[in-house]
Amino acid sequence: MKVALVHDWLTNMGGAERVLINFKQIYNDSPIYTTLYNPEKLDDELRNIDVRTSFLQNEKNLKKGHQSLLPYMPMAFESFDLNEYDVVLSSSSSCAKGIVTSPNSLHVCYCHTPMRYGWEFYYEYAKDWDMRKIKRNMLKYFINYMRVWDSVSSSRVDYFIANSKNVALRIWKHYRRESVVIHPPVRCDLFNLSEVDEDYFLILSRLVPYKKVELAVRAFSELGLPLVIIGDGVEKKKLQSIAKDNIKFLGRQPDDVVKEYYSKCRAFIFPGEEDFGITSLEAQASGRPVIALGKGGVLETVVKDQTGVFFEDQTVDSLKNAVKRFENMEFDKKAIRKHAEGFSEEIFKGKINDFVHTKYQDFKKISKWKIL
Repeated sequence: MKVALVHDWLTNMGGAERVLINFKQIYNDSPIYTTLYNPEKLDDELRNIDVRTSFLQNEKNLKKGHQSLLPYMPMAFESFDLNEYDVVLSSSSSCAKGIVTSPNSLHVCYCHTPMRYGWEFYYEYAKDWDMRKIKRNMLKYFINYMRVWDSVSSSRVDYFIANSKNVALRIWKHYRRESVVIHPPVRCDLFNLSEVDEDYFLILSRLVPYKKVELAVRAFSELGLPLVIIGDGVEKKKLQSIAKDNIKFLGRQPDDVVKEYYSKCRAFIFPGEEDFGITSLEAQASGRPVIALGKGGVLETVVKDQTGVFFEDQTVDSLKNAVKRFENMEFDKKAIRKHAEGFSEEIFKGKINDFVHTKYQDFKKISKWKIL
């Protein structure tokens, strides 16, 4: 098979980019097509490789960021000529699934989520976007266009893979398409158990509104318990301004530092609703329990009262009560680690390779016409 990989944008590291690295390890000779590429902000596995960018790629756009370029992304992906490939494997949470492929090409989309800002999360995003009323009215028309394009372009995909049952439900709701669930990979080999137990709770997250880190900052400011926050983003200054002295902000840190903080924390705090939530599994791979909002993908990765604790409402009091319950519980580090190993990179790559290979064989056998 001649395979092409497609990804929304490569301007920062996150769970979707770890998935792409695994795709690249399976299909090592495959090029990656994307809108924007900034290797300086990516891990080594995504540097010095064959990345083919769209007409959006230039220094000015890299500085502006991909968010401001969303109106142009449908056109950018439709401009790629992928007719030479037998298989196209897209990694999409936005527009990557909208590529145009040949009738002789199989298109498999690994969907991290249907476009978050286009569907039910639009209302939450709209509240956070800082703009004047006239721009907000323009946004409504733009989002309507994006919803129509998003729905239409979903028909270009031959098979959907959802990263969780939660996302599979959303794919059916918004696209009326069935999907199979293959959970994202966890770098279990990177993380290890530690006999050292230090007195702090941990958050690893981009500091953006929908991650709800502010909820944890307010809760721990009231509890007075030590909280370490690793990550950076537009909300950093705001969060620092409301945080008490028991909360430390370390900014973005390399893997070695992150690994140490994971392995020694009392628990990992996960206050937002995510489509999957890879960081909660990284904490569990380190043998550490998770205190999480009991909604979204985390319900598939955390075992209640065995590998973590859930809080029901996205409020300060609900999180505080969960932390207090946690303090009276005991957890088995080895059992937590064993649970996380079920989501390893090797298991993920095996499932992806088997799925793509099987569907490609089926695709070649399909009769696409009848002669009368």
